[in-house]
Amino acid sequence: MGFLEILLVVISSAGLLHGVFFASYLGFFTKKRSLPNLLLGLILIFMAFRIGKSVMLYFGDDLEPLFIFAGLSFLLIIGPLLRWYILGMTRARFALPKRYLLELAPFVLMFAMSFFLNKDWFNENNKEAIVLFASSIIFIYLHLAFYIFMAARGVRKVRKTHPKAQRTKSQAAILKWLRLLLVGFVVIWFSYVLNIIEDTVPYIIGPIVYSVVIYYLSYRAFKLKSTQMDGDAFGKGDKAALFEQITKIMMEKKIYLEPDVSLASLSKLVEKSAQKTSEAINQYAKQNFNDFINYYRIQDAKRMLLDGHAKKYTIAAIAFDNGFSSLSSFNTAFKKFEGTTPSAYRSGKRT
Repeated sequence: MGFLEILLVVISSAGLLHGVFFASYLGFFTKKRSLPNLLLGLILIFMAFRIGKSVMLYFGDDLEPLFIFAGLSFLLIIGPLLRWYILGMTRARFALPKRYLLELAPFVLMFAMSFFLNKDWFNENNKEAIVLFASSIIFIYLHLAFYIFMAARGVRKVRKTHPKAQRTKSQAAILKWLRLLLVGFVVIWFSYVLNIIEDTVPYIIGPIVYSVVIYYLSYRAFKLKSTQMDGDAFGKGDKAALFEQITKIMMEKKIYLEPDVSLASLSKLVEKSAQKTSEAINQYAKQNFNDFINYYRIQDAKRMLLDGHAKKYTIAAIAFDNGFSSLSSFNTAFKKFEGTTPSAYRSGKRT
């Protein structure tokens, strides 16, 4: 074995061992013992078996069909584990339903089948063996591609239901981590599929790409602290529930119409401290308290300005009716939100 081959073995094996060590850390040493960490650890373990098969096949001679098919079959369990991991990282208090275990049926069947294959039957002159091997390869990689797609679609749904402007730091970190993880899986998938389609891509490229990807992902996982988080970050937290309560009060009681409404009076209504009330408004409305109140006032004022029956009211009267203590403060707030003056808005001269 030449120097280059030894170097390739070291690089590909280093990634394999790193994945195993990372899986051990997730299973036994993380502060947060969670289902997602367990699932990610299992993904890394089964990927290690799969990559180990590739290294043995490339550098070894006359590898038993048992090891070849068993190694390939591990890709059939990685797909479901990846989908479950995504669910565990994006759903609060996620518990794995028993029916999901049916998704492991293809893995169980192929893994069991590998024990009945031997070198005498599995050779180049046996057309049945060639057809079986080719069909298995196609099914396995399409199966994994399907699960990567399903996992990506799940992340996309979460991104839509949690717009960027409304995400907490934990939610943003999780979504960033999941995007990196999925990109890593796509890169690994293509590195193996290209070898099947085009022989000019060496088979050992797969394990080498895996090594690079696993080192990068483990670094990003610690940087983003994703191993310390799970789907509970997407549960309805105290602040989200508080903001819903604040919004409900604003819509039903219309306290913004009161000229003397204050952060203290609103906090008293929701039975929270002024600090917590302010934090909820800042996080979810992206406004301070005064702008938050004035926004509601301006929406009501806009309706009155366009209402034909309200033409008899002066702009000053509309301002006072909507909780403003002076005409100047009304004009300033209106200009800030609408980019024009109340009189221009009423006459239709809007910018």
